[in-house]
Amino acid sequence: MRDNIGLYNTANARVFGISVDMVYSLAKYKEEQKLNFQLLSDFNKDVSTAYGSLYDAFSYGMKGVSKRSAYIIDQNSIVRYAEKLDTSTDIPKFDAIQQILKSLS
Repeated sequence: MRDNIGLYNTANARVFGISVDMVYSLAKYKEEQKLNFQLLSDFNKDVSTAYGSLYDAFSYGMKGVSKRSAYIIDQNSIVRYAEKLDTSTDIPKFDAIQQILKSLS
């Protein structure tokens, strides 16, 4: 995302990263990674729950961990793309995301 933010700006899209981490942790992470998009905290897990993005069980018995996911939500609040990854090391299909964004332009 960070290195290709121009593609999203050209598509008139706004990028947000949402995490169940605390606001303070996200601010530090954003600074360390030099991210050029906004990070939002879902500490209470409202968004992750609404989108079905929480693991039932994560490694070492951790609960309340959100899956890596990608969504495109259009200006009418319609979900146009949804991808929930079961493995935390997987990354979203950015080519598919870009194709959907182009089709919405």
